[in-house]
Amino acid sequence: MRIGVDVGGTKIEAAALNAAGELTLRRRVPTPSGDYQAAIEAIADLIGSIEAEIGQRCPVGFGIPGTISPATNMVKNAYNSPFNGHPLNRDLERQLNRPIRMTNDANCFALSEATDGAAAGAATVFGVILGTGCGGGIVIDGKVLVGANAIGGEWGHNPLPWPLPTEQPGNRCSCGLTGCIETFLSGTGFAAHHRAETGDALEPREIAQRAANGDKVCADSLARYESRLARALASVINLIDPDVIVLGGGMSNIETLYTTVPSLWSEWVFSDHVDTRLVPPAFGDSSGVRGAAWLWPTDDPT
Repeated sequence: MRIGVDVGGTKIEAAALNAAGELTLRRRVPTPSGDYQAAIEAIADLIGSIEAEIGQRCPVGFGIPGTISPATNMVKNAYNSPFNGHPLNRDLERQLNRPIRMTNDANCFALSEATDGAAAGAATVFGVILGTGCGGGIVIDGKVLVGANAIGGEWGHNPLPWPLPTEQPGNRCSCGLTGCIETFLSGTGFAAHHRAETGDALEPREIAQRAANGDKVCADSLARYESRLARALASVINLIDPDVIVLGGGMSNIETLYTTVPSLWSEWVFSDHVDTRLVPPAFGDSSGVRGAAWLWPTDDPT
């Protein structure tokens, strides 16, 4: 048994995972707002309650917004989070009295889907989260590619590739730059662009549903989104040439993406043929805690 913890800005979720990849127990609590020490204690209490119920002490892995900076050993890039600027991994090891493993939540998503999910068995996997933000994680031969700066897979903070004149300079991103992929392809960005282009304030799911029902204005918005996603993923294919790309987050529920985007991306991929598969997630929202647990593989339950 191992425990995975998905540490978010508003909720903390933990689950026990057995060797077969089954979630045997799952719980969540609110993240204490603006109180770092209270959040540490809430995490420890949550893990303690799970271990008490299953009757054993477990290895624990964490998925967090942002990542641990190799330069400062502090959490970085965790916008609107009580953990930014704190040594979260060291404080949790001290609180739990054991070694832990920790990585970005998008890495956990990618690892879950690469281990026994939609991309199981693939050598190179790119996991994409298209939700409130736009994250990514790379798994090669079953291991997360963290990188020298602990930002492997952070495609959302690159500029949108091959931009059209109407897409420049782009909206300002939470990172402080303009025209980032996140501002176009997150669910928030999709809704913002639709509102700017049409005047209608609609949620992404409603835009997609109206497009499916024949609404031309919404269909045009979705087509623009599909073109942008195809270009953004083509740049990833040109860089790491993944076997499988798995979509996660709320936008991953739009079924037409899985046929339309691969039909478009060949225009920008530097190859005569594209074998990369674009697939929906097998575990969806569960991949955060599952991937965190899989940071401790079955052959290394230290």
